[in-house]
Amino acid sequence: MRSKWQTKTLGEVCDILDSRRRPITKSDRVSGEYPYYGATGILDYVEDYIFDEKLVLIGEDGAKWNAGENTAFIVEEKYWVNNHAHVVRPHRDTIIDEWLVYYLNACDLSEYITGVTVPKLNQAKMRSIKIPIPPLPEQKHIVSILDEAFAAIEEAKENAEKNLQNAKDLFESYSENIFKKEGDSWMQVGLGDKEFLQIIDGDRGANYPKKSDFSEEGYCLFLNTKNVLTDGFDFSSVMFISEEKDLAMGKGKLQRNDIVLTTRGTIGNIGLYSEDVSYDSVRINSGMLIFRPKIEKILPEYVFEIFRSGLFKRQIKEHVSGAAQPQLPIKSLVKFNIPVPISKDDQAKMVLELQHGYFQSKELQSLYTQKLSALDELKQSLLRKAFNAEL
Repeated sequence: MRSKWQTKTLGEVCDILDSRRRPITKSDRVSGEYPYYGATGILDYVEDYIFDEKLVLIGEDGAKWNAGENTAFIVEEKYWVNNHAHVVRPHRDTIIDEWLVYYLNACDLSEYITGVTVPKLNQAKMRSIKIPIPPLPEQKHIVSILDEAFAAIEEAKENAEKNLQNAKDLFESYSENIFKKEGDSWMQVGLGDKEFLQIIDGDRGANYPKKSDFSEEGYCLFLNTKNVLTDGFDFSSVMFISEEKDLAMGKGKLQRNDIVLTTRGTIGNIGLYSEDVSYDSVRINSGMLIFRPKIEKILPEYVFEIFRSGLFKRQIKEHVSGAAQPQLPIKSLVKFNIPVPISKDDQAKMVLELQHGYFQSKELQSLYTQKLSALDELKQSLLRKAFNAEL
C-alpha cells in the first residue's frame, strides 16, 4: 500500500561515482571489446574498462529528460563511461536499480535541468530528485509486472514498425507494378526533353534575398524547405519578399501547373502549383527546381504522380551526389527517363490509379503510426499506475 512508501532524494539512496568516469577523445580511443558509454548509450568500443559492476547511468548533458525519453539505463559487466553520463550505484538494501530506472524514465525531469544553450542535469540537481520508495518486495513485484508488460509492448511495437515500413513500401511497389504495364501506347520521355518539360532553375545571383529581405507578410511567397514535403506543399510556416525584390529577381518564378522538386539537402520533395494554391506570386529557393510541363503533351498531375513514385525515387538514389550536402544537379536530372502514356486520357487514368495506391498506403501508415503512439501511451500509463501504487 502507498502508506508504506517513503520519499527520499536520489542523493540519499545512491552513491554517485562521477569522479571515476573519464572521457576519451575519439582520436585517442583504441578499438576493443568494452562498451564506451555516453549520455544516451554506447558510443564506441574500447580496449580497456573502468567499471566492472552493475550500475545506473543518467544523462548529464546531450540527453533528453522528458517523460518516456529513457534518460536512465542500466549497465553491467566491464565498460567505460565518459563525462556526459552520471554514474550511480543504488543502495540496494533500499532501492533496486530497475525501480530507479523505471521511475526516472517515467518522469519529466525538465525542472531539474539548467542551462539554455547547453541543457544539463548537474550533479547537485540530480541528487535532489525525489523518488518514491516502496518496501523492497513491493518494488520487485511492480518491476516484474512492468518487465513483462513492457516486453509484450516492445514486441507489439516491433510488429507495428514492420507493418509501418511495409505500408510505406506499398506505394512504391504498387507504382512499380503499374509501370510494368507499359506497351505500345506508352513512350519514354527524358526529363531533358524540352518537347515535354522545361527545367527552370532559380535566381541564385546578386539579387538572391538576404535574411533582412524576408517578412511574415508581403507580395511574393518565397518557398523554403518546410514548404515542400514528400507529397505536396505545406504553407503552415511561410515567408515573403517585397514586390520590388521580386521584380529585381530573374528566373525562378512559378506559373500555375509547375512542379517543384527539392534538389539540395532534403532531395525529392515535391509540390504541384495548381489552382488550389492560394498564393498568386511564388518563387523557389536555391535548393529547388521548377518543372514546367508542356500541357498539350503531358499532364502536370501525371508529372507530380511520377515524381512521388518508387520508379522516380529509385532514379534519385542512383544519381544523388555529395555526402555532407546531398544534391541532385540538372546535369543528372536530364538523364532521368519517365514512362508516359501517349494519350492524355490514359495519363489521367494513370493519375487516378496512382492516387488510389498512394492514399491506400497513407491510410495504412496512419493506422500503424497511431498504434505506435497508443503503445507508447500505454507504457506511460502503466508507469503512472506503478508509481501511484495502482498496479
